[in-house]
Amino acid sequence: MSAESGLRTFRDANGLWEGHDVMQVASPEGFAKNPELVLEFYNQRRRQLLEVAPNEGHKALVHLEKHFDVSIVTQNVDNLHEQAGSSHVVHLHGELFKIRSTVNESYVLEWKKDLVLGDLDEEGNQMRPHIVWFGEMVPMLEAAIDITRQADILIIIGTSMQVYPAASLINFAAHGTPIYFIDPRPNIASSEHRNLEVIATTATEGVPKLVSRLLKQYNT
Repeated sequence: MSAESGLRTFRDANGLWEGHDVMQVASPEGFAKNPELVLEFYNQRRRQLLEVAPNEGHKALVHLEKHFDVSIVTQNVDNLHEQAGSSHVVHLHGELFKIRSTVNESYVLEWKKDLVLGDLDEEGNQMRPHIVWFGEMVPMLEAAIDITRQADILIIIGTSMQVYPAASLINFAAHGTPIYFIDPRPNIASSEHRNLEVIATTATEGVPKLVSRLLKQYNT
């Protein structure tokens, strides 16, 4: 979804994140070993986010929200859904435009500029990106599971289905729930789940078409 707005995805085919091993830039151990590298990695991501805008996929979900009760659970750390106008977004892996204390996890600030060593909380502790790193708990997972369990329709957009625990959410959908999977290179087959329809196209093309179809189907 975000890649179609021009945001580079973190991980390439070799498993490197912008040329770095994932554990160097997205783990507590990496931050402890080289905090400057980690902070600059996310500073670059933050600068990129300031230069892009929501795409037609984001906008279509906002249109869907005008007729349905829509909750968005995202692995993306950008705020493009919010920029587009979606009102209920759950960020599983954190948010680029927020930072938090390295000691007090509840001390969170909005932040759109670079974060550097010496940016401290009220108690003098270093601030860090408000991102869920590898090896850390996913605090919003239970909320995401509840949303999935209650969903009358489940739409999955642009994911490899390889990152856990997020990839396991599909298994919490209630029996009989229609599931739509939109991805140009779908890593899942319709035969793997009941009521699953695979739509092998991009988010900017597939989401608006599916939204239009759902509005007609449910006469809203």
